[in-house]
Amino acid sequence: MLEYLVSRGGDVNITDEDGDTPLYTVENVATARWLVDHGANVDRQNNEGVSPIEHLQEDFPEVALYLQTISNPRVSGVAGTPSPPVLQPSQHQQNVASESLTTSLMDSVQAIMHRAEMEGRDPEDELREAVSRTVLESVLTGYEMTTDDTSVDPADGNNGIKRPKTDGS
Repeated sequence: MLEYLVSRGGDVNITDEDGDTPLYTVENVATARWLVDHGANVDRQNNEGVSPIEHLQEDFPEVALYLQTISNPRVSGVAGTPSPPVLQPSQHQQNVASESLTTSLMDSVQAIMHRAEMEGRDPEDELREAVSRTVLESVLTGYEMTTDDTSVDPADGNNGIKRPKTDGS
């Protein structure tokens, strides 16, 4: 069921009115592992400041223990304060970003191929540049997805993902 929901755009980090994600409701390690493998954020807190690990500790200690083993350790920062956990984008956000970058690359490749055909020239160098640019954009997008404030309004169509601007070639 989870596989189907995620394949149809479901987000493993969706929250309910309490700020709980599906990870707060798992009752076995196999389901927890599946959610984590598909982008579930172990190091988040709900509206009450409770992590999935803390929430599951009493009733499902084996699940809590599993999540504890994969949780990002909070390393002491300046003046002994804990560093914030690294934000992990959901699998859905990663898929949206990947699809957007792939579509952009394919559009660029088609334009390059069309121009090269019209001009009777070899498009190899320009194609290499387009692929290199897309690789750089994907690295930047991944970085931005883990460092940006995700309070971006999803109504703008980008699902909270900022994407570098391209020159459209």
